[in-house]
Amino acid sequence: MERLYCRLPIVGLTCLEATPEGLRAVRFVDGEDNLCPTCTGPLVREAARQLEGWLCKRLRCFDLPLAPTGTPFQQEVWQALRAIPYGQTRSYKAVATALGRPGACRAVGMANNRNPLSIVIPCHRVIGANGHLVGYGGGLWRKAALLRLEGSLL
Repeated sequence: MERLYCRLPIVGLTCLEATPEGLRAVRFVDGEDNLCPTCTGPLVREAARQLEGWLCKRLRCFDLPLAPTGTPFQQEVWQALRAIPYGQTRSYKAVATALGRPGACRAVGMANNRNPLSIVIPCHRVIGANGHLVGYGGGLWRKAALLRLEGSLL
């Protein structure tokens, strides 16, 4: 497995992991105590380059092979998240409705929470039905920063 720790604008220390199948994880790291050894390869280096470009507004979409692991429902939710355009947000209910499961708001929230590819699969674009920022594994401060970057939060 390839692994790279990098300091990215806005979000800070981030761990990128990939396998030969594709990018497996983009995780925010809040402490440096338990960093695993780095084993860089071309895919994690390219992912870091694209993430930095996205965070510096030089790039709006990613061109990376993705290989997130999850249940079929999680995969379905993550696909729906990728369809949310840059600069826009959706509620958990709107995502559930788009999947044809309007009663699955909580399940969508749990799948959102399990998203292993932060930013690349834009779970930060999902907000509460009342327009408030709710739930983000990387911290609400990062979610707010990402939405401000995209211009969907002033």
